[in-house]
Formats: sequence, C-alpha cells, structure tokens
Amino acid sequence: MEIKLASTNDFVSKKMISVEKEGKSILIANVNGSYYAIGDICTHMGCNLSDGELIGDTVKCPCHASVFNVKTGEVVKGPARDPEPSYTLKIEGDKIITDI
Repeated sequence: MEIKLASTNDFVSKKMISVEKEGKSILIANVNGSYYAIGDICTHMGCNLSDGELIGDTVKCPCHASVFNVKTGEVVKGPARDPEPSYTLKIEGDKIITDI
C-alpha cells in the first residue's frame, strides 16, 4: 500500500525530518536533491536520529555518535551494530511516497 510520507516543500529550511506512519518512525533525508528514508530510532539505544547531524549521505546519532548511511540504513560507525530499516521512496510532484 502506497502512502504519502511528506512533501518536498517540507525541506525548504531542513535537510531531514521525522514522520510517523503506520506505527513507524521514519527519517527522511534530502541529500543534494535526492530523498532517502530509513528508520528514525537508533538501533543502539533508541534515540531519534532526526535530532542528529546529516553529514553527506550519513546521519550521526545525537546520543552515542553511531553513524548510519541514509541511502541503505547500514551502520557506518558504531556503537550501533544493527542497521536501520530502509524504505524505497517515489516522488510524484511534491509528494514523497513509499510502500510500507
């Protein structure tokens, strides 16, 4: 089932946002005009990645500095060991859509 997560207009002054859909916290990042989505809850201790720092195509957790690739959800640097779920996005007009 396709659902709208956000709008590209949500990124006028931000590079990443968090949305809650279907019981999931999802981080959406704008990396040089391309949009990517991974889980927003750090797999290490449960902090919100969207409160962290977007550095290139990675996000750094604000709590213990784990780093995740926003394109794949893979752990780039621990202490986190488990990857984030990753979501395929589709852009239709200004709508950011995924299949959950």
